[in-house]
Amino acid sequence: MADPQCPFNPEQDGAQMSFDGRMSYGDYLGLNKVLDAQAPLSTAHDELLFIIQHQTSELWMKLALHEMAAAKMAITTGDLPQAFKMLARTSRIFEQLNSAWDVLRTMTPSDYTTFREALGQSSGFQSYQYRAIEFLAGNKNAAMLRPHAHVPKVHDWLVKLQIETSLYDEAILLLSRSGFELDETALNRDFAEPYQANDSVRSAWIKVYKDPSQHWPLYELAEKLVDFEDYFRRWRFNHVTTVERVIGFRRGTGGTSGVTYLRRMLDVVLFPELWDLRADL
Repeated sequence: MADPQCPFNPEQDGAQMSFDGRMSYGDYLGLNKVLDAQAPLSTAHDELLFIIQHQTSELWMKLALHEMAAAKMAITTGDLPQAFKMLARTSRIFEQLNSAWDVLRTMTPSDYTTFREALGQSSGFQSYQYRAIEFLAGNKNAAMLRPHAHVPKVHDWLVKLQIETSLYDEAILLLSRSGFELDETALNRDFAEPYQANDSVRSAWIKVYKDPSQHWPLYELAEKLVDFEDYFRRWRFNHVTTVERVIGFRRGTGGTSGVTYLRRMLDVVLFPELWDLRADL
């Protein structure tokens, strides 16, 4: 029987304790780079919170992009079970991103003013990963490429995402391949432009929803897309309320109108027919 007064030694249970020449947990995760990446520009206590909030959000966005790109490919190739898994994971990622706003909201307006000037012209508005998520989801806007023109590699990547099909474009093409009659304007459009709701697409999705058992894979795909947009909308809303709570209606550091600009984004609908059809059922 173990002596309750004697501290447990994991080495006696087989745990590796020496890592001279071996890969450790910190080595595998590159923790030296990750934990050295926070470099506050002021002495303000809350600047570290602000940096970590945004850096961790960018890490989650990196994973979201990984999953969204794979889901798009799975829809294209007809591997819908894989697409369902990846879209479900993307929704959970945005649930994590939503929870992160709760931590940032502990920062008061007074706290923020202690380091706001150190931010210069930097702003979350300039996040190229967020822009990539928007483009992959279908919210294409060529004007949003300009903040990234100074980094050719990033700019070229975003242009590629802009001109390619989005997740929803691939879902619509799948509807056509599944036998639904769709207008040419929905199938052969300029994918670099924002998607506009189409009556033939709406009619097709209504048929899917009126007979789920007959069209179960498409029905489940539609619901997975709605789940994703639901969580994405919540993220946008929480962004707005957090910014309003911290800076009110003051202009953003990147020059945008701040809360007013973010509220405008709340009106963007990614998959319009999937929401509109609910009134017809």
